[in-house]
Amino acid sequence: MMAVTSSCKEGNKIAMDNGKYVRYTPEQVEALERLYYECPKPSSMRRQQLIREYPILSNIEPKQIKVWFQNRRCREKQRKEASRLQAVNRKLTAMNKLLMEENDRLQKQVSQLVYEKSYFRQQSQQQAGLATTDTSCDSVVTSGHQHHLTPQHPPRDASPAGLLSIADETLTEFLSKATGTAVEWVQMPGMKPGPDSIGIVAISHGCTGVAARACGLVGLDPTRVAEILKDRPSWFRDCRAVDVINVLSTGNGGTIELLYMQLYAPTTLAPARDFWLLRYTSVLEDGSLVVCERSLNNTQNGPNMPPAANFVRAEMLPSGYLIRPCEGGGSIIHIVDHMDLEPWSVPEVLRPLYESSTLLAQKTTMAALRHLRQISQEISQPNVTGWGRRPAALRALSQKLSNDGADDITLLVNSSPGKMMGINLSYTNGFPSVGTAVLCAKASMLLQNVPPAILLRFLREHRSEWADSGIDAYSAAAIKAGPCSLPMSRGGSFGGQVILPLAHTIEHEEFMEVIKLENMGHYRDDMIMPGDIFLLQLCSGVDENAVGSCAELIFAPIDASFSDDALIIPSGFRIIPLDSGTDASSPSRTLDLASTLEVGTAGNRTTGDRSGRCGNSKSVMTIAFQFVCEIHLQENIAAMARQYVRSIIASVQRVALALSPSNFGSHAGFQSPPGSPEAQTLARWICQSYRCFLRMELLKQEGTESILKSLWHHTDAILCCSMKAPPIFMFGNQAGLDMLETTLVALQDISLEKIFDENGRKALFAEFPQVMQQGFMCLQGGICLSSMGRAVSYERAVAWKVVNDEENAHCICFMFINWSFV
Repeated sequence: MMAVTSSCKEGNKIAMDNGKYVRYTPEQVEALERLYYECPKPSSMRRQQLIREYPILSNIEPKQIKVWFQNRRCREKQRKEASRLQAVNRKLTAMNKLLMEENDRLQKQVSQLVYEKSYFRQQSQQQAGLATTDTSCDSVVTSGHQHHLTPQHPPRDASPAGLLSIADETLTEFLSKATGTAVEWVQMPGMKPGPDSIGIVAISHGCTGVAARACGLVGLDPTRVAEILKDRPSWFRDCRAVDVINVLSTGNGGTIELLYMQLYAPTTLAPARDFWLLRYTSVLEDGSLVVCERSLNNTQNGPNMPPAANFVRAEMLPSGYLIRPCEGGGSIIHIVDHMDLEPWSVPEVLRPLYESSTLLAQKTTMAALRHLRQISQEISQPNVTGWGRRPAALRALSQKLSNDGADDITLLVNSSPGKMMGINLSYTNGFPSVGTAVLCAKASMLLQNVPPAILLRFLREHRSEWADSGIDAYSAAAIKAGPCSLPMSRGGSFGGQVILPLAHTIEHEEFMEVIKLENMGHYRDDMIMPGDIFLLQLCSGVDENAVGSCAELIFAPIDASFSDDALIIPSGFRIIPLDSGTDASSPSRTLDLASTLEVGTAGNRTTGDRSGRCGNSKSVMTIAFQFVCEIHLQENIAAMARQYVRSIIASVQRVALALSPSNFGSHAGFQSPPGSPEAQTLARWICQSYRCFLRMELLKQEGTESILKSLWHHTDAILCCSMKAPPIFMFGNQAGLDMLETTLVALQDISLEKIFDENGRKALFAEFPQVMQQGFMCLQGGICLSSMGRAVSYERAVAWKVVNDEENAHCICFMFINWSFV
């Protein structure tokens, strides 16, 4: 076969010979490269069109152009793979360096412990034979508030020279924590280092206050990392404000800053914390950048910050960031957070929030690393759509979720909401910003034995169970340009809820979505037809395996245009666990018939273990709802807000009671708790009806296992739906829930029609009368859809009528045999 070749010496002249390869002129390569970026995979017709449009390619066969594009795509793929492997190699090298340093630190710690053990053994041997009757050394029994009995050190000098001495001391202590053995660090539960992990995370053991440390690799240069971390309000959600009071330069090129920092309180039940800090930024001899901080609570001869009303002065022990440049780009960062949050000043039930190093690691230390990684990804992938300003506007609700109050429902009114949110509330045809305020109603409640992640998922997936459609309509109308009247209760008028995903973080610990509430009626005075309401929603903490993390569900009504600079008035929930243990309950626990079943591997735990892990768990939920209102309607809106928040509290308490494992019963002797009578009865009806109509057994009973449990663990998907139109699913076994990718609670929102396509629905309804006439029908293999939209194939299906003890039809049961995801 003849091939087209071109010699560089001959310029654009194309010669024909028996060569193996086609050689292109630089002009041809340039033209092909331009075409490649426009369309990397042109069709046959497009390639012929290119030859006609570009005379420089006229002497090249379409087949050769096809081969060139194939080779070009292959080279692009190889380049991307090589770049990815180089990045992974750099990360592994950096992680290996971190692990070697951690290993050296642990070896030093072991050596120190061995020395201390030998020393104490010698001391005990020397004093073993000694006896004394000297009563002057009798022990003194002290009260539990030992922090008041600690000796007071003399005030430190806060003059410029004294501050430099404090800064050097802070640097030394911080480095001993970051890379040395000044604090006994233990690996945080559930955190394993690796190339895809956030880094090496450890928490303190047996030190003053709470402390956490993290080591990781980020794709940013050290200077940029330091700038981001110094801007604490941008990544630390509990940081209310940081004010730089004074700045001093040191002789070694460093900088000393005096800061006043305020934090939000995690609940409305306790006052917030503030800090008076020294921050020292310097460069070490090896080129590493260090930013370290500590409190200045006992100083003289210099600036001081008097106590602030409604704040408790906390102490930050030497903490900070060690940032080292990494070979090939990026930085290796060591983060240490060490605080004494004065837990004695809060109610005893809330003290775990102030005494948990795990919670400190989740909220502060790991949050810093995650923020850095997110920024690094956005810089390296500029084409990826950013989150915009909307998440920050939603997260601003932290201020409302954190203020303290003595009443069961606390009301706050901001008469200048534009200043707080950086927005303009003026409308052309609506109410003006003058005379307009934002009212916030908030409350906190203590939850017992309820996994935060499960409760949050229920609130997210079943808004109609707790929300009032009239309030949603009022909130939606408030952001419109048209007038809105006082909200009227419209409970139960939800037309449907559709969740549309928008974006998520690298580790999927936080995601943003749009909630579409369909057919919400006439929620504005100028509306003629019923309309839909859209909510922008930010969700985090839905992973049950995340240790010590809080769960948040924050939402705000938005206009259908989804404008990035639209008015956002957020409301929502925050649930903070009061213990650091992980909740090991099954994600399939629901409010339905099989809620008392032990599902999957979680079901193998004994009752005693369950009570130890879940039975004693506590968490605190904070609720905050905001409303835009006119000043003259403030009292009416305030009364409505109080009533609404109380109704939400009642709904949450009802749901929490149903989700609590305490519903299993208080008898600790049950190793395998039985199902509810309703579930046992339904399982018996399903099996009896199958035997009656199909003349065979559905289950193979072995041993003493109950019918309900055998049905639950059946390998085929079994689903029951109501006989009312439209048929709604009411029960499913574990295989059925797995096939539909749902839970028993969410199953009740799925109709039979939704899981079949058009052809499947026609075939189903054509055969459906057989079920009522002869009691069963058989369906050929086909395709159905899960609740997530994934295609599921099944070999065949059987449907039969389930009758009760009076032989009346109760529901229809489907069994999908040998199903699998396509």
